[in-house]
Amino acid sequence: MTLMAGNILEGTVVNITNFGAFVEVEGKTGLVHISEVADSFVKDIRQHLKEQDKVKVKVISIDDNGKISLSIKQANPQRKSVKPAEIDWTAEKKKQNSESFEDIMSKFLKDSEDRMQDVKKNQDFKSKSRKNFG
Repeated sequence: MTLMAGNILEGTVVNITNFGAFVEVEGKTGLVHISEVADSFVKDIRQHLKEQDKVKVKVISIDDNGKISLSIKQANPQRKSVKPAEIDWTAEKKKQNSESFEDIMSKFLKDSEDRMQDVKKNQDFKSKSRKNFG
């Protein structure tokens, strides 16, 4: 099979760097950028790949200079499109409608007053400790 964008091939990891892995496919070497190794965030590529690993890669592109861009995550046929979570918005509205505006405001004011008291206590404690050391 020839190297063309979109082809999925098997290759061998020949070198690993901080920014990606070089994979040999059909006698040529291409780069799998660290962002194309896995679906999740990859901080250290060496936790995912080792030299001489056999990997399935997809050819993303081949530029005019012959540089080959590869992807491991796009070659994985088990990738599933992630559906957004289903949210029952009617339950949220019912929950909001059960409390009146006044109830919500009184809770907010109580929480605000409690927080302000905590801040004042903390400030008083700091000012007293400064007087003792100053």
